[in-house]
Amino acid sequence: MSMPSTVVTPYPNPPPQGATEPAARERPSLRVLTAVVEDHPGVLSRVSGMIRRRGFNIQGLSVGPTGEAGRSRMTLTVDAGHAEVDQVEKQLDRLIEVIQVEDLTESPRLNRELALVKLAVSGPSRDRAVEEVARFGGRIVDAGTEHLIVEVSGEFDQVERFLGLLDPFGITELARSGPVAMSRQGVPSHER
Repeated sequence: MSMPSTVVTPYPNPPPQGATEPAARERPSLRVLTAVVEDHPGVLSRVSGMIRRRGFNIQGLSVGPTGEAGRSRMTLTVDAGHAEVDQVEKQLDRLIEVIQVEDLTESPRLNRELALVKLAVSGPSRDRAVEEVARFGGRIVDAGTEHLIVEVSGEFDQVERFLGLLDPFGITELARSGPVAMSRQGVPSHER
């Protein structure tokens, strides 16, 4: 089974003004976990169910294939404290299909999020919207006579700023991928 990417809601609170450290962009209780899992039916359900049974709220979840056949990578943003996440990690590690689990919250990491935004624009406002999208580094992926669909990817705060720029143009629809994250360090410390 190939698990498709899963679209989940964005972080509930905007990052603090001027935040530059990865951990500062999320609420203090949000933890970022990655898990490499076997690509079998029901794995996503078992992982999310285990986290739900522990009483934690999943704020973001992205799943996609890895470069290795038969494996998928999950990035989970969980509303929990450090000690609680240690318990979640141990529980995840006990699941047979989980190959590797890593808490990236306090590690040097890369985070990316994708947003697709539909704007209701025409005439002069359309031209201004096109200029703003280009200036910010976004990309127009579809254009109709009365709408534009634009794409942006980047750190959470970059996506938030982009959405703030587009808001005056009339956002009619928004889809966000949720975060994906990868450690900047070498080989992960915990792999079976």
